[in-house]
Amino acid sequence: MTFDALVLNAPWRQSLVTVRSLGRRGLRVAAAGAHPNAPAFSSRWCRQGFLFPPEEAPRAYLAVLEEWLERTGARVLISSHDGTIALLRTQRARLERRVRLALADEPALNIAVNKEQTLAVARRLGLHVPREVVVRAVADVPAALREIGLPAVIKPCESWLWRGQEGVRLAPQLVVTSEEACHAVAAVTSLGGAAQVQQLLTGRREAVSFLYAGGEMYARFAQWARRTRPPLGGESVLRQSIAIPPDVGRAAESLVREINLEGYSEVEFRRDSAGAPYLMEINPRLSASVEVAVRAGVDFPYLLYQWASGGAVEQMNGYRVGGWIRHLGGDIETTLAALEQRGRPGVARPARTVLDFGLSFLKPMAYDYLDWKDPLPAVRAATDFTRAATRRLLSYIMRKSFA
Repeated sequence: MTFDALVLNAPWRQSLVTVRSLGRRGLRVAAAGAHPNAPAFSSRWCRQGFLFPPEEAPRAYLAVLEEWLERTGARVLISSHDGTIALLRTQRARLERRVRLALADEPALNIAVNKEQTLAVARRLGLHVPREVVVRAVADVPAALREIGLPAVIKPCESWLWRGQEGVRLAPQLVVTSEEACHAVAAVTSLGGAAQVQQLLTGRREAVSFLYAGGEMYARFAQWARRTRPPLGGESVLRQSIAIPPDVGRAAESLVREINLEGYSEVEFRRDSAGAPYLMEINPRLSASVEVAVRAGVDFPYLLYQWASGGAVEQMNGYRVGGWIRHLGGDIETTLAALEQRGRPGVARPARTVLDFGLSFLKPMAYDYLDWKDPLPAVRAATDFTRAATRRLLSYIMRKSFA
């Protein structure tokens, strides 16, 4: 059986959104992932689920993927994971003989996945960018901190790096001491990567998403993140659709057009104390927060499929603003993390943290995974979260008991 689309990274929220989006439109959708309990496998719209090796084992992953394409086949391949995209790019020419990849062209991707190159383009366009110093050795950290100061944020210039034949994903880290900064930089440079020592901005986080192709913008959408995991940056766990702010919208669109980043992209900003938006990064893949756009009326996964398949792309004009959506498991985790990190820069006081979490239940809100017409993925996600939380709790109790 040949499928219209193979959606990789089945455990991720955006993969479930993609399976539902395409399946509702009558497309034959398969999903693949490394975990048998992936919520996307449970969707009524998933014709078949396939177990693949983890992305961290690239040779095995590519071998299984190529064998699957040869045996079964799909028209379009959609990935939403930095590591999988990095892996697909290493064999892009060979894969594209069998399937259409929902990825931008290589010159644009080279810029978009590298924060140093992205910010260089942004500076050329006159966008606000955070003060930063790029370091390639731990010995460069003291000079960088003298320029940037503490607290600071350490970011890998590229989120996915290789350790021999294994892949490693690195996340930004907030540091408040030089020792923490050196440790965070060492984690990046030991893998051959470069790191940004960047000023800390704790204002409102806003993001603008696009579907762009052939010089035309087919869809635009904006959201702001009330809470993220981890607390000072990362994936949105509580967010709301908003009208596109003029300053952020102009800046984001100019960047996408300058890079010529076709397909889906999400451009993230943080505002400073004066309200000026500073570019954080650009993601050239479906983001974990994409369901807020779909529920507001901008079906980015389907638009991405239309573009990747070579067909006509629908023009989307307008969407509903004000809608909230929450990733409850992620919100619980980020609330606990905020309590553990109390006193750190940008982290609310414990009482405020708990109050904000509780008050969120009083707002009319949608929830990730939950769709009454497709309930099993939410059951699967809730079950897996409960099991994982129980294991962590038991491990914590055991450590305390033997401390």
